[in-house]
Amino acid sequence: MRKLATLLALTMASPAFAASGPFLSLKNTDFVVLLAFILFILVLLKFKVPSTLSGLLDKRAEGIQSELDEARALREEAQTILASYERKQKEVQEQANRIVAQAKEDATAAAEQAKVDLQASIARRLTAAEEQIVSAQTKAVKEVRDQAVVIAVGAANEVIAKGMTAADGNKLIDAAIADVDAKLH
Repeated sequence: MRKLATLLALTMASPAFAASGPFLSLKNTDFVVLLAFILFILVLLKFKVPSTLSGLLDKRAEGIQSELDEARALREEAQTILASYERKQKEVQEQANRIVAQAKEDATAAAEQAKVDLQASIARRLTAAEEQIVSAQTKAVKEVRDQAVVIAVGAANEVIAKGMTAADGNKLIDAAIADVDAKLH
């Protein structure tokens, strides 16, 4: 009732009262509209439309709040997953850096080992070449000596053949045979 009185007081101070003629007459359209509006408001109150609307709005607000909560939870979960992937990416990057560093160290060590192996191989080949040179020198000296002996024997043979008689040759042969016989027994 109080609401109705307040509503009537508000309508009494309206410009409609400034019009001519009685306001509370059904022939006055402003009064009829006012009555229809009041009746409409009462029907809404009777069927609890404001509380129903309020309940629907509350349900809608609860639905929106639950969606917001779910969105916050999803956002937090996404941030957690993002942080996890960033950590994993950092770990993978660190592992890749370690692998690259290890590969560089291995390559450096392999290069050093290859240098050492190459120096050893060169030293072996130099030693083998020096041995071959010494062997060739020894062989050449022996061949030269052998050739000198052959030439000396030939020259001695000629000198002896020219200056020696058959009797002297037989004596030398007998002496050589006796000498060989003495050395062998």
